[in-house]
Amino acid sequence: MKLKFEKALSLVAVGVIGALQTAYAAPVYEIQNIEDYDLNGTIEATRNGYGMFVNQDEKMVGISKGKKKLEVNDEDGGVIDIEDGIPPEELVSYSINKPILANNFTFIADGNGADGSWLPTFESVFGTTPPKDTDEDVPETINSINAYYYGINNSGNKVGAYTAPEQKTEFTGERNSTNQDQEYWYYREFEERGFIKTAAGAELALVPPYTVYTKDDTDVTVGGVSVAAAINDNNLVTGYATTDIASSSASRIDSCITATTYPLDVCVQIDQYPDTNGYKRILYQTRAFLWQFDGTDVTPTELPLGLTSTSDTVFTAQGLGLNSQGTVAGRSHVYRNNDKDKLAFDAAYWTKADDGSYQYNWVKMSNDQLSSIAYDINDNGILVGSYRQYLEGYPRDKFFYLDTNAENPEYVTPNDFYETISDLGSRPRDINNKDQVVGYIETTHEKEKPRVKSGFLFDKTTDEFNDLNDLLVCESKGYEQDSSGNWTRHRVKVTDGTGEELTYSSEIRIVEANSINEEGTIVGTAFIRKPSYQFDADGKLIIGENGLPLFELNANGEPVTSYIPRMVVLKPSTSGAACTVKDDDNSGNEDYVRKGAASFAWLFALPLIWFRRRFSR
Repeated sequence: MKLKFEKALSLVAVGVIGALQTAYAAPVYEIQNIEDYDLNGTIEATRNGYGMFVNQDEKMVGISKGKKKLEVNDEDGGVIDIEDGIPPEELVSYSINKPILANNFTFIADGNGADGSWLPTFESVFGTTPPKDTDEDVPETINSINAYYYGINNSGNKVGAYTAPEQKTEFTGERNSTNQDQEYWYYREFEERGFIKTAAGAELALVPPYTVYTKDDTDVTVGGVSVAAAINDNNLVTGYATTDIASSSASRIDSCITATTYPLDVCVQIDQYPDTNGYKRILYQTRAFLWQFDGTDVTPTELPLGLTSTSDTVFTAQGLGLNSQGTVAGRSHVYRNNDKDKLAFDAAYWTKADDGSYQYNWVKMSNDQLSSIAYDINDNGILVGSYRQYLEGYPRDKFFYLDTNAENPEYVTPNDFYETISDLGSRPRDINNKDQVVGYIETTHEKEKPRVKSGFLFDKTTDEFNDLNDLLVCESKGYEQDSSGNWTRHRVKVTDGTGEELTYSSEIRIVEANSINEEGTIVGTAFIRKPSYQFDADGKLIIGENGLPLFELNANGEPVTSYIPRMVVLKPSTSGAACTVKDDDNSGNEDYVRKGAASFAWLFALPLIWFRRRFSR
């Protein structure tokens, strides 16, 4: 049953009318990158991993984030590589007064190898270095470039975005107690630039049309922004790029030109960093783009905005996905129904006309929808996206699909786990040519608390909507079978600083699915349980006499565990059945680290914002 969404039923009605679906027409899945009941899902010396896209050749791209090495103490300068447990998350510091350290790294994984299949392998982009080789005391090993992979086509050509490397200039400011030994100020030429990396290793930056601000006789490099979000098998790339600067931001640059406190490049860098609320101070006119790659160079095409404007108001459009015909899915500012009082940021798609030009198409929304976005479109013309609307008094996202080949295309909101539409938030990420959709959905109904999320698989042909965790075999959820055939959670053994051997229950939970190929291989992000280390009041890791860190323990003397995100690869199982085992172990280790599943936050914030950070200058 499918409904064109008009209004949400109350949860009371859902409880009366609906029943959770229990059919398992969807394939059973096995996780491919499990090793010793753990996920081999990030590169060495990083904490988190995210699977972003998989092609038909069973090759994928991903992103790793965060360092795992911590200093033990100041006396001996030793470090410990966090393996058995996890420390508190390290926050990125934005500062012109400190060297710029990268915190995001690109990796690839291949499902074709007999040994080390789907092993995350660091891949350099524009000179980035492996995080395991970084020594902050050895400048030449320090990597200042953040890099992100978002897509790979069947030829092995990859796309993403990266930052410029650190530059520095002599410190000439006033000395005080905090900067008395400072030698340099630190800045970048740009904060975000799309790129193509070929299977052979050649790299090509996608320079946006607008990178330099000119005032009288002064040219100021502001860098601009571009992102390459997807690439098809014709080597057509879509994304977005800046075409001009906002007038308010131009005034900021004017102030930097006349300022005497900082050198010009340093002053501009301050405004390029987000403020304490996470908002950028320099804003640009941004448009959806296509780049046709011919193996050596690119031909750019700016896609039309969803409205006509002669003012200097900042408007944005983004290309986020495309099919083999070159139809682009994304979003744009638009006046709904040509009413200038109804400005919205809505889902859109761009189609190619016979003369080679591109036509903007609005995904029609009602005024009940606050905004909407389209993520992908397949070769059948089925577009997937989500809209945001108040449901049961709270703003929620709801997954929709739309047949762009229909005479009058209208979006359809599938039912999820009920026989009618619920208030569970959901967002799709990808659709293959079999009309299978993957994404994530909320699975709990708390009103004012963050909700637990799961990856989902939706089959448009059969109208089947499944939580991917319900399709896993037991081994892929962290269970093991004893000699009597009973399934129990595997107990992970760790030794802490007291020398005592401790155990905790393993668990793997799929929290988002980002890509699905034609064979049904899915890549995304899973949470795994890890115990938490103890830290003293000064934030230093507590080390026992045996040189190992101490774990936090609960009232039962077991390690307190938290979820951390790792790249995950799922394939349809050739044997086995979906696991129906229910946990009877409620040990209280339910610390749910929800922020880990934000690997596609770049789609919802312009420019790129990844996680909550600490801000400083």
